[in-house]
Amino acid sequence: MNEKPEKLIDKKGCRLDGRKADELRPLKLEVGVLANADGSAYIEHGKNKILAAVFGPREMHPKHLSLPDRMVIRCRYHMAPFSVQERKSPAPSRREVELSKVIRESLEPSLFVELYPRTGIDLFIEVLQADGGTRCASITAASLAIADAGIPMRDLVAACAAGKVDDTVVVDLFDLEDKLGVADVPLALMPNLNAVTLLQMDGILTPEEFEQAVNMAMEGCKKIYAMQKDALKTKYMAIKEEVEEE
Repeated sequence: MNEKPEKLIDKKGCRLDGRKADELRPLKLEVGVLANADGSAYIEHGKNKILAAVFGPREMHPKHLSLPDRMVIRCRYHMAPFSVQERKSPAPSRREVELSKVIRESLEPSLFVELYPRTGIDLFIEVLQADGGTRCASITAASLAIADAGIPMRDLVAACAAGKVDDTVVVDLFDLEDKLGVADVPLALMPNLNAVTLLQMDGILTPEEFEQAVNMAMEGCKKIYAMQKDALKTKYMAIKEEVEEE
């Protein structure tokens, strides 16, 4: 187990990984990484490494789970046994079941579910390496995978967390800040519509700090959103070049 550091933020206002309070971790996004899924995406957010895959829309099995007026979204968030320092049991934990629900509910408003009655999409999220903020990184990757599958969307969903570390409100907490910090506020946003699809809070903040955390998380979401769009464009520019060469 790592020794607890004295201070998570030094006198210059730098965090343990050298970032300033309003700085995001390095982010890498890739779309269309799995040939056998209808849509897929891969995200590296800090030290997080997460794969998301989408199948569907397709007929629901078992049939009694289908809804007559809309599409059903099934989501499975899973952490690989080797994704954390101490080996995790491969069986689904209560936290994974909860996060599967949270991720599903934060993506649902972005989809035109009424266009596909009696069908369903299956969304699989596999965390290969975890370093704090996997919920937000998973939402970001899953939204890209859904877009890659060609499923009609109102907007992409980008997610980012803010929180309080020592006495400072910071954006995009990594594992140690998540565990030792005072509060954590994950937020998911459809930036084009300015609509929040997820807002949770764990810990204690004053109303002013909460407002500051929400604003910082929203700014983080907007930066991530720009990178999501770039990742989608990159894939389709590559396809366009291939087609033109033929």
